[in-house]
Amino acid sequence: MASAMVLRKTPKTLHYYSYALRTLPSELRQLSGVATAGKPQPQSKPEHADPSSSSSFTFSSDENANASRTKTNEEEDPIYVKGLKTTASSSSSQSDSVSMPMSFMTGSIVGKRFYQNVSTRKADDGNGWTVMLDYRTLKSPSKRPLKCPTPALAMAVAAEWDYQQTDGIRPFTMPLMKLACTALERVRLTRPKVIENLMKKFHQDLVFCRAPADNDLTKGVFERQVEKIDPLLKWLESEFGYKPVIYSSFFGGKQEEGLVTAIEGLLKRTNDCELAAIDAIAAAAHSVVIAIGIFRGRLNIEEAIELIRLEEDLQVDSWGLVEGGHDVDIADLKVQVASAAVFLGLCRRK
Repeated sequence: MASAMVLRKTPKTLHYYSYALRTLPSELRQLSGVATAGKPQPQSKPEHADPSSSSSFTFSSDENANASRTKTNEEEDPIYVKGLKTTASSSSSQSDSVSMPMSFMTGSIVGKRFYQNVSTRKADDGNGWTVMLDYRTLKSPSKRPLKCPTPALAMAVAAEWDYQQTDGIRPFTMPLMKLACTALERVRLTRPKVIENLMKKFHQDLVFCRAPADNDLTKGVFERQVEKIDPLLKWLESEFGYKPVIYSSFFGGKQEEGLVTAIEGLLKRTNDCELAAIDAIAAAAHSVVIAIGIFRGRLNIEEAIELIRLEEDLQVDSWGLVEGGHDVDIADLKVQVASAAVFLGLCRRK
C-alpha cells in the first residue's frame, strides 16, 4: 500500500527534489508565507492556557500517552493530542505535549493533520533552526528539539509538514525530515559505526564490479560500463591518488590500502548531516563511490541514477518494463537519491 502511495506521489515529489537545489532561493521566498524564518506568528491559544507552560511536538512513542490508550481495537495508530495545562478543575490526565507513535518512521499513515500553521524560528540556544507546528516545537524521537543547521533546511522540512493533507500525515512524503532525524539521532551518536559499515561496503562497490567482456550475454553490459563508469573511476584515481581495482566476482575484491585510507579519512572529516546524506545515497545506490561523487559535485542526480540502474535498464530495454515492479523501483530510487542530494545541498546553504 505504501509503495502504491509513493508511486502516486512521485511526479510532484520528484519535480520538487530534482529542481530544488537549482531553484532554491526563489522557492524559499515562495515558502515564506508557509514557513517563515524567525519567530513564528502568534497563535491563538485557549483562554485557560497557562502562558508559562512549555509546549512541544514529538513523533516518538510516549509512555504517558500509551498509558491513556483505550482498550478498543483501532484500525490505525492514533496520535495522542493533549492540550496545554489547564485549571485545577480540568482533567489531571492532560499534559502539554503531543506524542506520535513510532509507526511515524515506518511509512504508515499515522493520523489526521492536527495543526494549522507551520513556521520556523531560531533555536532558543541560538544553535540552529527549529520547526514549529502552531505553537509546538517539532522534536526528535529522543524528544530533543529537531534542530536544522541552516534556515534553508528548516524551511524545507517545514514545507514537508505543510504539504500534509487533512485526512492523514504521510511520513513517506517527508524524506528531508527523516534525514534530519537520522543526522541528529543516529549519526551523531554512532559516527564510528556508520563509517565502519560504509567501509565494509566499499570493497564490494557497484562501480568496481565489471561484467565479463568475452561472453555474448554480458558483452553489451561490459561496453556500457566502460563508457559510463570508467570516467568516474578515472576521477576517483585523480582525486585520491590510487587506481581502483576492477573485478568480475560477485563476492567483490580488495582495494588498495591507500585508497581505503583516503576514503575513510574523507568520511571522518564530514559533519553529521553530510555523513547522513552519504550513508543514505550509498544505501540506495549500493555504492560509496557514487555517494562520494555526489558529495564532491562530480555527479548530479540524473547521472548517479543512470549509473545505479545501468544493468537493469539494459535488461528493460531488451525484455520490457514490468509495471508495478520496475516503475515503482525507479520512482523509489529517484526519491531516495534526490532527497539525500537536496538535503546535502540545503545543509550547506547559509
